[in-house]
Amino acid sequence: MEFALPLAGPLSRLMAMLTDLLVIMAIKQVIGIVKDVFVAVNPDSSQALEILLYFAVSILYAILCELLLDGQTLGKRIFKLRVVDATGLRLEPSQIIVRNLLRLIDGLPMFYLFGGITCLLNTKMQRLGDIAANTVVVRVPEIAHPDLDKILGSKYNSLLEHRHLCARLRQRVTPEVAAIALEALTRRDRLEARARLTVFAGLSAHFRELVEFPPAATESLGDEQYVRNVVEILYRAA
Repeated sequence: MEFALPLAGPLSRLMAMLTDLLVIMAIKQVIGIVKDVFVAVNPDSSQALEILLYFAVSILYAILCELLLDGQTLGKRIFKLRVVDATGLRLEPSQIIVRNLLRLIDGLPMFYLFGGITCLLNTKMQRLGDIAANTVVVRVPEIAHPDLDKILGSKYNSLLEHRHLCARLRQRVTPEVAAIALEALTRRDRLEARARLTVFAGLSAHFRELVEFPPAATESLGDEQYVRNVVEILYRAA
């Protein structure tokens, strides 16, 4: 199966990195008290400790954020970027750890010069850490919300008269099935006639099994209209 991912450009990645840098600096300020105490005991180690502290905080920050926020740091979330597996598989914790440990090399000699050059020379915009972990940074596309008025229209919905059954239907329909039903209605005019009948017959049968409405409310409904009424209950009805 072939698929395409919208790769993040160097500018958006730089802006996300600068945002993360500000967060890291704030974290350093919070834990600076510990450093001051240590330096008071051993003044000669001040500069070395500051360098180690910077890399430790920056690496741990990135690892923890990408583990807990599904491949995003705070900077990436603000600029709608995400780290994903380059082959489309699930992003593993080991990949997150590897790509962030290699920040030490990508950051050389200063301000991610080596990593930036590697990104510009790579067709997938990967720095060394991404190449080693087989990851890429992609843009998170904004999901367009469908026009429910256009899809559902203004036809009378006989199912809405039974509010307790509508509430039960909302509880039993999974988000995945609800999304499939909405997508089927959105694309119904592009389906072949036989495929259209098959799709809506299957969805209607599934919904009818979940909740049984009184015959008076359903006997005049075809499969497609029944699915339309259910989608209205799931997405629009109060």
